[in-house]
Amino acid sequence: MAADPAPQQRAADAGVTAAPGGLLDLLRVAAVVLDSDGRIALWSPEAEQVFGFTAAEALGRYAARLFVAPENRQLAMTLFGRVRAGAVWAGVFPVRHRDGSDRQVEFRTMRLVDRGGGVLALGLAADVSTVRRVETDMALSERLVEQSPVGVGVFDTGLRFVRVNAALAGLAGRPAAALLGLTPGEALPSADADEVESALRRVLATGRPVLDQRVSGGPQDETGRDHVWSVCHYRLDDSTGRVLGLAVSVIDVSERHWASAEAVEARERLAVIADAGVRIGTTLDLQQTARELAQVAVPRLADLAAVDILDSVLGDTDDPFGSATAADGSTRFRALAVAAGYPTQAIHAADPVGAIAHYDPSRTISTAVREARPVLVPLTEGPLMGEVARDEEAAGVLARAGVHSYLAVPLTARGEVLGTLSLYRTVTPRAFGRQDETLACELAARAGVCIDNARLYGRERETALTLQRSLLPQEPAAHTALETATRYRPAAAGREIGGDWFDVLPLADGKVALVVGDVMGSGVRAAAVMGQLRIATRALAGLDLAPADLLAHLDDIAAGLGDSFATCVYAVCDPRRSRCEISSAGHLPPVRVLPDGRAALVEIPVAAPLGVGGVPFSSVTVDTADGTLLALYTDGLVERRDRPIDSGLRELLCLLEGPARPLQETCDTVLDALYRSPDDDVALLLARLGGGTAAL
Repeated sequence: MAADPAPQQRAADAGVTAAPGGLLDLLRVAAVVLDSDGRIALWSPEAEQVFGFTAAEALGRYAARLFVAPENRQLAMTLFGRVRAGAVWAGVFPVRHRDGSDRQVEFRTMRLVDRGGGVLALGLAADVSTVRRVETDMALSERLVEQSPVGVGVFDTGLRFVRVNAALAGLAGRPAAALLGLTPGEALPSADADEVESALRRVLATGRPVLDQRVSGGPQDETGRDHVWSVCHYRLDDSTGRVLGLAVSVIDVSERHWASAEAVEARERLAVIADAGVRIGTTLDLQQTARELAQVAVPRLADLAAVDILDSVLGDTDDPFGSATAADGSTRFRALAVAAGYPTQAIHAADPVGAIAHYDPSRTISTAVREARPVLVPLTEGPLMGEVARDEEAAGVLARAGVHSYLAVPLTARGEVLGTLSLYRTVTPRAFGRQDETLACELAARAGVCIDNARLYGRERETALTLQRSLLPQEPAAHTALETATRYRPAAAGREIGGDWFDVLPLADGKVALVVGDVMGSGVRAAAVMGQLRIATRALAGLDLAPADLLAHLDDIAAGLGDSFATCVYAVCDPRRSRCEISSAGHLPPVRVLPDGRAALVEIPVAAPLGVGGVPFSSVTVDTADGTLLALYTDGLVERRDRPIDSGLRELLCLLEGPARPLQETCDTVLDALYRSPDDDVALLLARLGGGTAAL
């Protein structure tokens, strides 16, 4: 016969836990058995704690005499008789402790019958204060759980609900009874159910609580947003350390969560707008401004951004806005910028920068221009992709790249539409919303003004450049004893055209006048003043005036042109006498390179610029033997924001000194070295005595 299993194993097999509970230990329930005469037959260890008597002191003695006061003995005997007769009595009875004090003890008494038919009385006793404290704690816990506005639930060790209060049932949207026996994922459907169960198992294993775990899920509210709950998990242990299960408290923090999220988004929108104010419009270059707009938009607003300008806006027509759309409703754009916040194939669906793109009237971008309003397109439906892309191939690229939301915003300035800002979302899961639309419109409004300013400036710059080039000499006249080479370079794109000029004028008796000047200011006005001064110089040069006298007359003319000032250096070279007379009106000194290759600045008395009026001019005469090189230039060649003018002059001298080289080559060498990042336009005139040709 097989050996009898251990009692603990038998208890486990029977479905009875072998581990003791803690409630009876907490109550300290004493067990006392009296025989039919009222003598103590059995005495538990807890009875010693309640009554104070040891088993040796209590067994065999009459219970009424041992711990009942004389005045209560008759009542005790009456109650004992009722129990012997089969009644069950429960109540509070005063007893006298061994130390002589009177104590209130709650009893549960009942009759017992032994094998021989003898009658015994069983009394279960506990201190009243202990019982009342436990009852109060249990009642308080019951009320707190049931009436709490916080959702409270209890799981067993298998992570199934064994208790749910009304608040938690309300959050789940199901009756409390329907939740019993369910797991968290079954009771509260949520995308975070696995994460919640994982946290519960960690708490069950470690005993360390998890506080404020954020869980989101359905049912959605009236705005279509998920509910968000703050969940706390605690392990439940009894007084012996036995794990009973887990408690969970749940608070609906949806309103607070979404309000906080909206506040964060609002701060981010303000940050984007502030960033746009700093980064957009740093130059008056149209393409640079468009790139700045696209780069501000990604990745904080969109994953991909494209800036397209109406081709009519870039035209030379007097009414650039009159032909935004063709007669058939199609729109012609020129792509200026594309930027992506993340690597994406969608960038290949955007129009290549600089290319012309045609969009028919059904395209979203055409609608945004035609109606001068933002257009938001959720691309969850395949056919809508064709309304966004320029053609079917581009639509396929967008679809494969995962573009799911598109926003076209018109770029406007002074009430007119200039183009569009196109925004796409690919890796960002959330589609564009109304707040995004508002932010995009704010960016477009700010950028539209900058783009229009850049467009207008570009047109004005081109006008000034055309005017200036038309006023400059196309090719200096050839001279048998003088070789010349000239260069003019306008300022870099985004910078205004200045009033720099040069001239080579043949004079009587074989002499030649060399002129370089710089009108202060920029734009069309500077170019116009430069033209007037150049024409006046040519007219005065024909009078064969000395350089200082000619500058005095130019000073009077400049003063009559209003608030116009110019610097100028005027040199008259006499090859037959090998000398050159030079006068300056506030201009940088020329460079003289001797035939042996030594270079130095010509020292000329300082004088005020033309237009100041009333300031005398003086001149100096220098030797110019055959092979002598003179270099006249404007300050844009040697002066930059990041370099002192003295450094530029020293570098110019180094570039010009040394053995003679062809003048055209020398011009290019000087410009390549000094004209790297020009903020100003530059005029350069080189003249070598003893040459026989002139070239531009």
